[in-house]
Amino acid sequence: MKRRNTGVGMPLRAAINVTPIIDVALTLVIILLITAPMLALSDLEVDLPSAVTRGPEDAVKINITLSRTGRIAINERIVEREAFGPLLAGLLSNPGNEDVLVVLRADTEVPYSTIRTVLGEARGAGARRMAIAALQRGGGER
Repeated sequence: MKRRNTGVGMPLRAAINVTPIIDVALTLVIILLITAPMLALSDLEVDLPSAVTRGPEDAVKINITLSRTGRIAINERIVEREAFGPLLAGLLSNPGNEDVLVVLRADTEVPYSTIRTVLGEARGAGARRMAIAALQRGGGER
């Protein structure tokens, strides 16, 4: 092997050219990104149902809050359990509130039987549209 003279007193410098390695690695990543979705799907024919993503709800809604201790509130007003049905019926009987959304916000420790009872009382008070509030995976309340 022939030695090149790099100058007076300058030693030879060995270096690895990483450009081809990076090119190959990026090509493999691109191939993986293209083929991975094809591997995740099965060969079965499935007709998926369509869904409509709901936008933000109406600004006019009635919030029912149920705490873990059993206390209940309508909007920001804490009410006694016995007065819940008549008070909600009074709110729903106001003009323009016939088709208002009633949202139940319950603590995670409240038993579902209690939630069902409150929803039944709300339906008995005249609520037509009801929903149960939950946290989305991102952390925001819906």
